[in-house]
Amino acid sequence: MAEHRSMQRAALLDAARSLLSEGGTEALTFPALAERTGLARSSVYEYFRSRAAVVEELCEVDFPVWAAEVSSAMERAQAPEGKVEAYVRQQLALVGDRRHRAVVAISASELDAGAREKIRAAHGGLVAMIVEALAEMGHAQPRMAAMLLQGVVDAAVRRIELGAAEEPSVITEAAVSMALRGVQADVGRVQG
Repeated sequence: MAEHRSMQRAALLDAARSLLSEGGTEALTFPALAERTGLARSSVYEYFRSRAAVVEELCEVDFPVWAAEVSSAMERAQAPEGKVEAYVRQQLALVGDRRHRAVVAISASELDAGAREKIRAAHGGLVAMIVEALAEMGHAQPRMAAMLLQGVVDAAVRRIELGAAEEPSVITEAAVSMALRGVQADVGRVQG
């Protein structure tokens, strides 16, 4: 019985990812989840009390996987500058991934305070990954620099997600260049 419930919950989360990536948060409804999974709508409520609960669980399940991929890319880099580049590149490489599209759709939605806090905490964990590399580069305020660096990544993600006129690879190269020049210029001012 527990295995069946676990499989149903996983099917509901997979359906939620698809709905979010196809139609944004407006598409994530309990009737749509029921239709995608073949469950009765009342059965969906046995697994999740609200749409926000679905969103919270998606963040709990998907964000760590996404963050692990970014962390793994950073670990392969030797120098702090390489870690910064890997941080930017890997996040932008994940834009086409359904898990990422779901997280982006979730971030853009109107959610209750609990769901918003889980998303904020997950993003905080992602930003924390780059703080050490920025400190190694000599930043006096590596946490602030990490937040600004994530802002560059977020802007590039939005540009790619919107289907900008530029190819995703062009946006990625521009974001990497801007990030590296920005963090290096900031080190120069802090040390100079």
